Amino acid sequence: MNYDQLHQILKAQADPARAEHSARYFKTGRGEYAEGDLFLGITVPELRTLTGQYVKHWSSEYKLSGIKPDATDSPCLSAIKSLLTSQYHEERLLALLILVKLFAKKSEDLKQLIYHFYLAHTRWVNNWDLVDSSAYHIAGPYLANKDRSVLYRLAQSESLWERRIAVMATFHFIRQGDFSDTLQLCEQLLTDPEDLIHKATGWMLREIGKRDVVQEKAFLDRHSPQMPRTMLRYAIEKFPKEERQYYLTLG
Repeated sequence: MNYDQLHQILKAQADPARAEHSARYFKTGRGEYAEGDLFLGITVPELRTLTGQYVKHWSSEYKLSGIKPDATDSPCLSAIKSLLTSQYHEERLLALLILVKLFAKKSEDLKQLIYHFYLAHTRWVNNWDLVDSSAYHIAGPYLANKDRSVLYRLAQSESLWERRIAVMATFHFIRQGDFSDTLQLCEQLLTDPEDLIHKATGWMLREIGKRDVVQEKAFLDRHSPQMPRTMLRYAIEKFPKEERQYYLTLG
């Protein structure tokens, strides 16, 4: 199943009215964070169905254990690369959903290939849903037992989306009870100018609090006066009213 076949399937499912709504929802207007992005008008469940069909086809055509970690131009990635570099948002999301599903396979060589492919193409992981659907499923698990310095480099990137990838990748660590990198990145990004980073860091702090509220409150006690308001509100969203008011007063 090549890119042209996938593109034709997607075009047949396109819904112009939904595409127009999505363009507004994902802020594609002039000066907005997704300026110029194009939509076909396809639902995420439809994309997930096609993901399963493609991965089944891919798995039958290629032996997963035979993928070499340096095979960045492997034919198995050609259709995915064409999707990921598409002008259409849903095609890029489909590519990422496929990569996530393939990453879940047991082959370590395949995981390494997908991780490096992902990092080499972050310029097309260029909206919050694309980041949130992929970063903690690919970058997070891959780096779980490896050097994580790449996340700190991404957090210093001029790209809003690379900075969000850095934060969201740590969701995997949080789910494993490991909070140190999330806390350090949240501190590093306290002065970030973008609201979408404030939302991501606040969300990850809230996730830490679900598992260890003491650590979250320790961060808030140190940093709430300097935290962007959105970051703080996201972080304390699940707190009792009195505690929310306390931290909002500090902020």
